[in-house]
Amino acid sequence: MLEIIQNNWMLLFIGQYPNGPLGGIVATLLIAVAGLALAFPVAVLLAVARISPFRWVGLPAAFIVHVVRGTPFLMVLFWSYFALPVLIGRPLSGFWTLVGALVLYESAYLAEVIRAGIQALPKGQEEAARSLGFGYFRTLALVILPQALYNSLPALIGQFVSLIKETSLGYVISVNEFTYAAAQLNSQLLVQPVEVFTILAITYFIICFTLTQSARWLEQRIAHSRQGSPGGRQAQPQTSILATEPMP
Repeated sequence: MLEIIQNNWMLLFIGQYPNGPLGGIVATLLIAVAGLALAFPVAVLLAVARISPFRWVGLPAAFIVHVVRGTPFLMVLFWSYFALPVLIGRPLSGFWTLVGALVLYESAYLAEVIRAGIQALPKGQEEAARSLGFGYFRTLALVILPQALYNSLPALIGQFVSLIKETSLGYVISVNEFTYAAAQLNSQLLVQPVEVFTILAITYFIICFTLTQSARWLEQRIAHSRQGSPGGRQAQPQTSILATEPMP
């Protein structure tokens, strides 16, 4: 396997670039980042709609979330591949088709993460803001959402891990990502499929495990910050000088 990596690491890392389209691990990470960045604002809107006191806003948002979460991503990918060019009136590259499918799919999952973060906040936060004269939307934008998004950061990283793994399905529509690069390498070598796809699996594991550990570390930091102990250390009470000096 080391020989395969040594001789073909450029193909696995950036695909055929600069003599061809960008691919490999770099393309996988770019697709995942683009999918998360574009899905995030959609997810915030869906989460806000889900907790809205207005049923005509909350019910359609709940319907969208439940339908998308109950549909396999492969079906969403096929739907995007055939329907998006018709909807926008022009053909789309495989890269943007995959990004569009990821935005549609992940926005539903991220919306539930953000909604859970909002509902986990104490009711006193909203009541205090309203007592200061803040309206509903101002309270949501300035008080509720910043805290909810901060508390949801570990879960958002977890969703980014899921995004990275879901990009591998771009192979079925010929997107030049990491799995597609590994398939190209396997077609060149022909007799070493086990080694090639073992390299693929190990690389995915390293990337996803690193991000998962980062999410756990961040979750611990957030938990410590809630307890008022920056850096994870418990603050030691200071002893009063009057309590330690002898009485005259």
